[in-house]
Amino acid sequence: ASVSAFIDKHPKEQMRDDSRVLMAMMEELTGEEPHMYGPSIVGFGTYRYTYASGHSGSAPLAAFSPRKPELVIYLGEEAQEPELLDKLGKHRATKGCLYMKKLADIDLKVLKAMVKKSIAATRKRYPQQ
Repeated sequence: ASVSAFIDKHPKEQMRDDSRVLMAMMEELTGEEPHMYGPSIVGFGTYRYTYASGHSGSAPLAAFSPRKPELVIYLGEEAQEPELLDKLGKHRATKGCLYMKKLADIDLKVLKAMVKKSIAATRKRYPQQ
């Protein structure tokens, strides 16, 4: 599926604009073009993982999803340092995700640092053959 078509059909102009900003940031940080990862996640790059249980699969190095109520940015836990979260701005966080209504509510430099840290940690944990 086309990433541009997916973004363009979002009903909120602000969400479309914010998605384009995130796309540019994540493309710069990963060096990878955006691709659809499932029906609603925009991913950049791919890594393969295998858990101790033997379960394996693949996931994007960096990713976000422009959901109807808010943006979801997928980050590894190591990128969610309390001091960075405190500086980020208006958001909420769960184990592997950041949620925000709009990018204007946060400090983009802090978000960029968090995404960069998440990518580096993922590459270190799952080096590609």
